[in-house]
Amino acid sequence: MPREKSGKRLAEPAQPATIRRPDATRIAGLSVHASLAGEIGLRIVRGDYPPGTVLPNEAKWSETFNVSRSAVREAIKMLMAKSLLASRPKIGSWVEPRERWNLLDRDVLAWYATSPDREVFLRTVQEFRHIIEPEAAAFAALRRSDEQMVEISQACREMGEAAHIQERTRADTRFHLAILRASGNELLVPLGVLIESALDHLFVFVTREHSDQRRAQSLHEAIERNIRLQRPAAARSAVHRLLANTDEVIELSRP
Repeated sequence: MPREKSGKRLAEPAQPATIRRPDATRIAGLSVHASLAGEIGLRIVRGDYPPGTVLPNEAKWSETFNVSRSAVREAIKMLMAKSLLASRPKIGSWVEPRERWNLLDRDVLAWYATSPDREVFLRTVQEFRHIIEPEAAAFAALRRSDEQMVEISQACREMGEAAHIQERTRADTRFHLAILRASGNELLVPLGVLIESALDHLFVFVTREHSDQRRAQSLHEAIERNIRLQRPAAARSAVHRLLANTDEVIELSRP
């Protein structure tokens, strides 16, 4: 279990008990088709239905989840929009090749994060961060406004003051997204929002596995300080050190 700055272990908030049945589950909620799309999408991403698999027809899904056929049709449309599925009359729906999936879709990322091969997911997120975050921090050091700096500093401070994992994770994600916004590159802003789910899953994992929270906090504070002092090269280097530290945590967690 992780520790806070004082050396105390960060408490893990109690999680509500959930009961999932694989079949004959009534999909409830305000949006039945969205819930159904989530259930089918999760099964696709985790490998229950490999690419090329023809899915059960509307009648079968309707029976399995006790929903209307119209709800099934809407769910399939949602998954087609995310490029997980293709469909043709008289053939049905089938799973598209993995390279066509929209992995920057919030829902697809969330399903990807819960797939059995978590190590692949974590490494993919880390590679993306190595490509984007060092330069984003360097630009943020040059371009950030006073208001954006307040946002970055506040998120960093709240990380250190967090009482439990979820609170620290939320602050950690806000910290990195605030840096992307402060970089001044408009293309990074929607990209950051899209990968928010991926960062959340990564940071929860790292926080739980990482026993040295003081070092992690120190690395974040170095990034904040160099952006605040408008030192782009130092900010870039500070991000590289943080990412290297996260790489080590992922490597050490391998079975």
